[in-house]
Amino acid sequence: MVAIEKIVTKKVSVLVAEQIEEMIKNQTLKPGDKLPSIRELCEQLDVGRSAVRDALLTLNGKGAVHMKQGEGAFICEFDSKNLFNQTAISAEKRHMKELFQVRKILETGAAAAAAKDCTGEDIQALEILLTDSLREWGADYKFHLKIAKMTGNPILVQLMEFISATMTQAMKDFHVQISENGEELHRIMEQHVRIFEAIQAADPNQAKRAMMEHLHHVEKLLLEKTSQK
Repeated sequence: MVAIEKIVTKKVSVLVAEQIEEMIKNQTLKPGDKLPSIRELCEQLDVGRSAVRDALLTLNGKGAVHMKQGEGAFICEFDSKNLFNQTAISAEKRHMKELFQVRKILETGAAAAAAKDCTGEDIQALEILLTDSLREWGADYKFHLKIAKMTGNPILVQLMEFISATMTQAMKDFHVQISENGEELHRIMEQHVRIFEAIQAADPNQAKRAMMEHLHHVEKLLLEKTSQK
């Protein structure tokens, strides 16, 4: 019997991001140009605010758009040949394993480097984020991103931002689902605590192991949730 893949329907946010990317590629939008406001984009594209926000987050993670607090979104300087194609990398199930493989490579190394190079100020900031890390996806993301920033490597941070932007909707949905499971929330918080304690103890090997355990667990849960859809 011939194996036929299911047709994957693209999310509205993906379509919005693709349309903006196309405008960048054909130079309708140029480096330094300011994008219309979220409200204006919603009206022009006839889509909801969440779709526009998620599209901008994806483009920000790719380095195509820069978000300035209180000012809006601006087109970045970049080589259009290096712009990732959202149809090639997405958060659909068929790419989830590949995305987590990259996360494991990046974040276990980041945790180990953070354990070696962190300052007392870094530890204090990470501890504050730890206490709030399961409130919602954004707080969880800030905890992981802070660990990457503690390495002092801006390229690593940009890669983390891109991967996270690609997985935004899947991780938001995941957090909504586990918020109803107190036992699972407790388990994931324990994993975050072990990561924090290893970094605080300046133990790179333990930090790497703790991060790997955490990412493996989240990947397993996320793939199970995706399979149930």
